[in-house]
Parts: sequence; structure tokens; C-alpha cells
Amino acid sequence: MVTSNYLRLRYWFLLTGPEFLCCKNYLLQEFSRICRLRAYVTNYRLRKKHMTAELVNVMEFQELAKKVLPKMYYDYFSGGAEDEHTLRENVEAFRRITFQPRILVDVSNVNLSSTILGYNISAPIIIAPTGMLKLAHPEGEVATARAAALCNTIMVMSFSSTCTIEEVASSCNAIRFFQLYVYRRRDVSYQLVQRAERYGFKAIVLTADTPRLGRRERDIKNKMVPPPLKILEGLLSVELDPEKGGSKLENFAAKTMDPSLNWKDVEWLKSITNLPILIKGVLTAEDARKAVEVGVAGIIVSNHGARQLDYVPASISVLEEVVEAVNGEVPVLLDGGIRRGTDVFKALALGAQAVLIGRPMVYGLAAKGEYGVRRVTEMLRDELELTMALTGCSSLEDITMSHVRTERDRLRSLL
Repeated sequence: MVTSNYLRLRYWFLLTGPEFLCCKNYLLQEFSRICRLRAYVTNYRLRKKHMTAELVNVMEFQELAKKVLPKMYYDYFSGGAEDEHTLRENVEAFRRITFQPRILVDVSNVNLSSTILGYNISAPIIIAPTGMLKLAHPEGEVATARAAALCNTIMVMSFSSTCTIEEVASSCNAIRFFQLYVYRRRDVSYQLVQRAERYGFKAIVLTADTPRLGRRERDIKNKMVPPPLKILEGLLSVELDPEKGGSKLENFAAKTMDPSLNWKDVEWLKSITNLPILIKGVLTAEDARKAVEVGVAGIIVSNHGARQLDYVPASISVLEEVVEAVNGEVPVLLDGGIRRGTDVFKALALGAQAVLIGRPMVYGLAAKGEYGVRRVTEMLRDELELTMALTGCSSLEDITMSHVRTERDRLRSLL
């Protein structure tokens, strides 16, 4: 039935002209819905086939996700901006950091527990805000929140969610932060912040690096069609131009994002919520100091998963600079490039209080749903625990810069 509907609608698209497609994008949305439904049927069979296979690292979850997701959706989650130089560098930069382990240290009990903004978590690994998770799995953000609760960690819910704030809040008792984009229509952002606060979210994460959407060429080639964002139901309706080629996601962002957003708007955000505000997208010491000046509660070092401006540094490469600039006044978290527990350790050694995982979580969700998200999180936590034991650290407080050797250290040694 799904296949016949899919073919019939596809034939309809080929025969009709732009005039027919202008009917409030109904056919475009219906086509996207049927494609997703068709993909879910295929994905279920593939997931069932691979359910018994033991996956031993994040990269294997990525391989399975690539098999079960339609190319358009896999490219949306895994792709970056333009040449994808920074996308590759986010991962490669971690590999250039080496360990300097200590020996003969009692590591019979290794404690990974941490605290972020006063909230206790089992390990310094947080679920990053990632949009449109129902493209990866039918349960989307709800499954992700349940996995976060079971792992006793924080989930940052995306502003571009395919589930509502209320659905995620009622699904489990996870500690939840809410990620915010500021739209041209400030009333939309205002209402979502108010709803997040009302339904027990504990912090606002302001994404500050998106005055416009980066050029994501995979999405352009695939003519990426975003699903309806359920979180925006009743708040915002955007008519997408069916005659305009390329990514419909880019078209949507151009109509909604507010390019005038600036530091003064942090004061506006503080005026509409009692929740602490973290700012995400910091890559320089100058912006880190400015963030502290305007009174944010935390900083997330991030290049938006290399999806915005290509050829910016890898997040881990600027972490040390940002931590030095902040000088302990607010917690600094790192987002981008985490694929191993060893990567988590390296970030902690350079001053991060915790890391956020985005793509690894998506790969787990696509491959095995809620269980996959939980397994990826546990896998990174177990790898971190082993790394701590092998470097001679029995607690997170024991991890210091002396345990790693970076490119900056190598350059200093040449002076």
C-alpha cells in the first residue's frame, strides 16, 4: 500500500506543473510523509536483521545508520557545510592529541559522576540539540529523552523538533534543557521559552551562530524536504516556494531566522525567563569574554557540527583558548567531533566540564531507536572510564592538562 501510494504520488509530481504545486505545499508535505513512511518500513526490516549483531563502537552505529536511512536523511544528519573541511577536522583534531598517562595510581574505583548547573549526571556526556529526529526514527525526540533519563544525563531538546515540548516533557523524568533559535517573529521564540519553563525544562541554550543557514551542499543536491516541525504547530506557518530549487530547509531558514540577532538580545531573553541561559556557538576568546559580560550561565564551544561556516577551527582546537578567557567564571562545555571516550577525556583535560554528543546519538537512534541512543551513551561512558583508569585518574577532578599533549604543546616545545 505504501509503495503504491508512493509511486502514484511520484507520478503525480511528474505530470503536474508549478501551478498545482503551489496549493500550500500540500503535495510536497504529503510526498515527504509517504517517503518517510516507506523508509520506516524498510528500516524496520534492516534494524531487525541487524538486531543480533554486536556493535562495539560509535563508528559501527554510523555504518548501520547509513544502511537504514534514506540517502536524503543520512546526508542531512551526517553532512556539513560546503567542502566539509571542518566536518572532517572536528574528528581529526582529536586524533592529534596524545596521552601522557600516570602509572602506579589506585584506580580500583573510578568515579565519572558530574554536576552541570547544579544537576547531577552519571557522566559528563550530554545529548546535544539535534533537529528533526523523526527522520531518524518514528519516536524521534521522545525516544531520545527516555534514553537520556535511563542514562541519568541531560537532553538538550532542539528548537527544530518533530515532537512537541509537552510530548517530550511527559515521556520521562529526564533533565531537559531547551535549545532556542530567535526567529524574526519574536513571539514564536517567546512562547516556546515560556512553554519550556512551564513544563519543567531547566535551562535555555541559545544557539548564536545561525544568522543565516550555512550552505549544506548535500541538502541542496538532495532537494532536502524538512518534515513538519510539530513543535511549531499553531505558532508559525511558512509557505515554501515550490518553484525554487535546492534545499527546502534552506528556504525555510531564510524566511524565519533573524539575522539582526546581537548581544543586546541576550538581555531580552533574560527578561522573558527565569531559567539560566547557556550560549552555544562560541569559538573565540573575545566572544567568550563577551558572553561572561552579558551574564550567561555557561558557554558551549561549538561550530554547529561544521554545518554553518566551513574552514572554522575544530571545536577542540579552540577549547583551551576559550577556557583561559573565561577563567572559571562559568562552566565551558564542548560540542563537536566526539566519537570515542578518549575524545571525552581529551576535552575534559583541556578544561571542558562536559561534552555534547549529536551525530553519535542520531546514529544510535536511527540504528536501534531508544536502545541505540542508550547504548551509544553507555559505550562512550565505558570508554571514558577505561581511559581514566589507564591514565591514572580515579575521578574527573584528577583529569588535568598534564595528561594530554596538544599541538600547542608541541609548538611551545620548539620555542
